[in-house]
Amino acid sequence: MRRAIFAALLLVGCDAQSPRPATETIDAAAAATRLEAKPWELPIVANPSAQPDLIEASDGGLLLSWMESEGGSHVLKLSKFDGKVWDTPREVARGDDWVANWADTPHVAASGATWWAHWLRKSEATGHAYDVVLSRSDDRGATWSAPTLVNTDGVHGEHGFVSMWPEANGALGIAWLDGRKAGGGHGGHEGHGGAMTLRTALFDATGERISERELDARTCDCCQTAMARTSRGPLLAWRDRDENEIRDIVVARRDGEAWTSPHKVHDDQWRMPACPVNGPSVAARGNDAWVAWYTAADDRPRALLAHSPDAGDGFGAPVEIEGGDAVQGRAAVVADDEAVWVAWLREDASAQSLWLAAYTPDLRRSIGRVRVADLQGRGRATGFPQMALRGDVVHLVWTDISEGKPRLRGSVVVTH
Repeated sequence: MRRAIFAALLLVGCDAQSPRPATETIDAAAAATRLEAKPWELPIVANPSAQPDLIEASDGGLLLSWMESEGGSHVLKLSKFDGKVWDTPREVARGDDWVANWADTPHVAASGATWWAHWLRKSEATGHAYDVVLSRSDDRGATWSAPTLVNTDGVHGEHGFVSMWPEANGALGIAWLDGRKAGGGHGGHEGHGGAMTLRTALFDATGERISERELDARTCDCCQTAMARTSRGPLLAWRDRDENEIRDIVVARRDGEAWTSPHKVHDDQWRMPACPVNGPSVAARGNDAWVAWYTAADDRPRALLAHSPDAGDGFGAPVEIEGGDAVQGRAAVVADDEAVWVAWLREDASAQSLWLAAYTPDLRRSIGRVRVADLQGRGRATGFPQMALRGDVVHLVWTDISEGKPRLRGSVVVTH
């Protein structure tokens, strides 16, 4: 089936509008099959919906979470897809004091019957101060615990851009950007106040905090973090920020109880005086890891993808997925033993569009690409696409705008 997908990508991805880099080499394999980016019906039936998260559960099913608006409240919902049908959406939590942000979105994690969810809750009635709260389910989402604070500093600042990963015996690892030293928020944008930091913590299966530490004392203020589990431990990626306003992507891996020193995926040398709100995505299979990200170093927007054969210790030179002013980035990446798949957004004068490209795992050969969808939304309204593999089928979820309101859309890659 993978060969059919590769060949189909070649056929669909060769139209004149395809943003193919001039240096790309396409696999010449041929087959009488055709790829189709087919609509994937989602379980949302009412209300504006946005801020999706899509992950693979331990049994191979897919978990989709999203936020809905009901009156003055926000509701976090979740549903599971078994490969054929969705189960009935369940409510995780709701509140009228939440932060709903196009870029800083809730996430879920799953380990067997233990599921976790987080969202953002205001810590003051006005202003931009908010905390990360965490809830746990021991019965696959049927019931949820009362939320507990992840950041316990008590500072009215910004805390968010979370990554979560399951640990052994139902425990949870979590990382977040922490504004306790940032002077109440993104003050670092203008060079005053303290810096945003990156912190990590472990919670056991009962929700008790096991440990916590600061991993990076100076990060970009509002770019997403990302995590994938390698055979040598969880690999965390984020956008760093040095004293010269260079905001390149770095990674660190937890080896046992200790984290490796953060180091760059690639020395882009992107000098940026403000946060681009465009973080990395990371995928892993065994010792192989891949990071996709956006940069505008040298005033040239690009979406890049790099491979590490040693669980993130070192990365090869990145492949340019696409370059030019149309590139929006907001990348998502997944991988299996035969291919690496990366999705990204672009926007030109005609429309914003969602694209999917496939590469061999070593990134030496581009297999092809396909335009998944043209979006009605523009700019930030469409948020960040989410992607997951079930078997060898790619599933994508994104936010679009319909009749002036956000609405989730989905697509699967099928072959004929």
